[in-house]
Amino acid sequence: MTETERPQRRTRQRTAVASYLAGAAEFRTAQRIHEDLRSSGETLGLATVYRTLQTMAEAGEVDVLRTADGEASYRRCSPTHHHHLVCRRCGRAEEVTGADIEAWARRVATEHGFTDVQHEVEVYGTCAGCAAS
Repeated sequence: MTETERPQRRTRQRTAVASYLAGAAEFRTAQRIHEDLRSSGETLGLATVYRTLQTMAEAGEVDVLRTADGEASYRRCSPTHHHHLVCRRCGRAEEVTGADIEAWARRVATEHGFTDVQHEVEVYGTCAGCAAS
């Protein structure tokens, strides 16, 4: 049994981070999650938040995106294969699927002799709410 297949202990800290992410519509950095949890009365360290998020990401419980400055941000998403449409202003994210993207990825991989291909596609723009303001 590998590390990611092993059931994760349900600690108070892990429960706090999971509950926080369950209510977040946008991707959040570890620092932001830590600040928000501390503001709500949780007592956990930033290193604990980082470790918890890394474990959750390895287990496929959260998706990870890189911000423009390279910082990881996290969001609880559906377990099925999908991509994200992300607002550059507010960070709101929508899960999207696309048969055209899947076909394109397979075609490009085949054309270049690649096998066992995985991909991630994130599309950035401005959501309707931000565009209206």
